[in-house]
Amino acid sequence: MIEYRRVSKTFPGGQEAVRDFSLTIPSGSMTVLVGSSGCGKTTLLRMVNRMVEPTSGSVEIDGADVREKDPVELRRSIGYVMQSGGLLPHRTVLDNIQTVPMLTGMDKGDSKDRALELMDLVGLDRELGPRYPQQLSGGQQQRVGVARALAVDPNILLMDEPFGAVDPVVRRDLQNQLLDIQARLHKTVVFVTHDVDEAFLLADQMVILREGAEIAQVDTPQEIISSPACDFCASFIGSARASRPLTRSDADPRLVVDEDGRVQGRLEV
Repeated sequence: MIEYRRVSKTFPGGQEAVRDFSLTIPSGSMTVLVGSSGCGKTTLLRMVNRMVEPTSGSVEIDGADVREKDPVELRRSIGYVMQSGGLLPHRTVLDNIQTVPMLTGMDKGDSKDRALELMDLVGLDRELGPRYPQQLSGGQQQRVGVARALAVDPNILLMDEPFGAVDPVVRRDLQNQLLDIQARLHKTVVFVTHDVDEAFLLADQMVILREGAEIAQVDTPQEIISSPACDFCASFIGSARASRPLTRSDADPRLVVDEDGRVQGRLEV
């Protein structure tokens, strides 16, 4: 479990990115932070692995303040996937996935076996192992990034706009792949996006943020769609809601659902 306890962050120059933010992220769930650019999403994400230190407040993992942990060891124990992939360009696909296991002392042969297993998990052909990142498509690079993040079997996976740089068809495939992986592995995932449709699809817990990382609403996607907490939330989800094809639910004809089975509203009886 991850807990943010009244965290704030002011960067040099006086820019206040996060103001008095508190949130609990349940173990084994996928929590999606969604909001416009500059609302503090990435700052919150990077507080978990100490890439950003809060000005005040604390971030705890299973009750322990992350500031009590060595930052290098902490980062090696947490999976991290970013939009650009962050792959080492001079190292092969296999070498990239093996990086953290070998840094933590895993035998080279065992780390290679682990990398090949993860390539299977994320849907990458093993024949791509000897290739370099520039020889891969954008979607393949992101799959390598996910595999590398999972290489030491971390309990926590941080994902910062991981699918934002690929085309919509590939993006949807990657989203579905992530849902499949999460169904099997049950990691504690913190996922950042500005795409409300992506948040609706992926989230167990969805957090809509205003400027300064102020929480406008936190709930399941179904509850947020059916009962927006405020005008800001209704406006924020409005465009995506309007564009979704709607049908009656097979399970309960009183419910209106979208193509992903997410509840969009209820019919008056």
